[in-house]
Amino acid sequence: MMRDTDVAVVGGGLAGSTAAAMLGRAGISTVMVDPHAAFPPDLRSEKISTNQLELLRKTGLLDAALRAGRPDGEIWTARFGYLIDRKPSRQFGILYHDMVNAIRGEIPGAVDRIEAKVTAISASSDRQTLTLSNGESISARLVVLSSGLNIGLLHQIGIGRDVISKCHSITVGFDIAPLGRPAFDFPALTYFSERTSDRAAYLTLFPVPEGMRANLFVYRDMDDPWLREMRDAPEEALHRLFPRLRRFTGAFEITGKLRIRPADLYVATGHRRDGVVLVGDAFSTSCPAAGTGTDMVFTDVERLCNAYIPGWLATEGMAADKIGAFYDDPDKRACDAWSEATAFHFRSVSIGEGLSWQARRWARFLGRRGQGMLRRLRQRVSGRAEAA
Repeated sequence: MMRDTDVAVVGGGLAGSTAAAMLGRAGISTVMVDPHAAFPPDLRSEKISTNQLELLRKTGLLDAALRAGRPDGEIWTARFGYLIDRKPSRQFGILYHDMVNAIRGEIPGAVDRIEAKVTAISASSDRQTLTLSNGESISARLVVLSSGLNIGLLHQIGIGRDVISKCHSITVGFDIAPLGRPAFDFPALTYFSERTSDRAAYLTLFPVPEGMRANLFVYRDMDDPWLREMRDAPEEALHRLFPRLRRFTGAFEITGKLRIRPADLYVATGHRRDGVVLVGDAFSTSCPAAGTGTDMVFTDVERLCNAYIPGWLATEGMAADKIGAFYDDPDKRACDAWSEATAFHFRSVSIGEGLSWQARRWARFLGRRGQGMLRRLRQRVSGRAEAA
């Protein structure tokens, strides 16, 4: 059985589902192929930050995504056992699979969704052919590859990867609950590493609809014995990593399944091909500790679906030089460069041993603490003025 369509979206994660929803809403003939009817739990982005709200708004899917999340309202920042700042926040805690499934709920019925894997792809400057694991085939003018970390399909058409930083960081995700009381004192908390020797960036605790969620970011190897300690006795391992954390959390327990995910930084090579365009992790990855991954996904998909695909479909052919305009898009290039630079800067400022990095860490600590003190002073003055 051969299906004809204008666009075939391969992969139904955040990038693929967002693209399918946007294209379907624009009335573009689209098919999305993914093996899962509902996206399964996966440790990826679990927050939407304030600066990402505007990007998400451009996709037209902001309201749908936020309905599956929970706002924090205020975030506390701490280090060395000291409260650095308490500031208003518009971040939303939302588990990755909940966000993906909420966006999938916005995909119009006119978009065919096929539960299968793509086993083969044949690309040309005119039409592309996909072979599926269920025996079907798809003929499309354009293939949007949003297959995440999966390299198999890319290799079939000669696309490789340049690994910039192997195991750049490791994310540890888990649910956390206070002991002996219904809630923590803080709405959300970011606690920065106390010692560079711990090779940690920070721990962030934030509300999600199911309760309180924690993401811990460290710079270690996957065979590091500390990871085994974290799996076997997570509370004790966390207290050793952040000995003054209890001043803010009190006694707590880690509940549910603890997930650990390493992140390699890479960028695709040989990707300027006829008929195929890469978005999200299929093109390049980000460091979760830097928090730029969602920016990259939404920038990719927004620019592709709003600025390029409608024009591409309005003209003949789908040659590599036409598709190259997307990779050369100024907004995309700026976002990719910013994400990579932020990943390396954040790692260095977290664990760098040189005097310059030590000075930067103290400058950041003292600067943020000064801002926090000034903010609290202004709040007191404002409160007194209102009371008078």
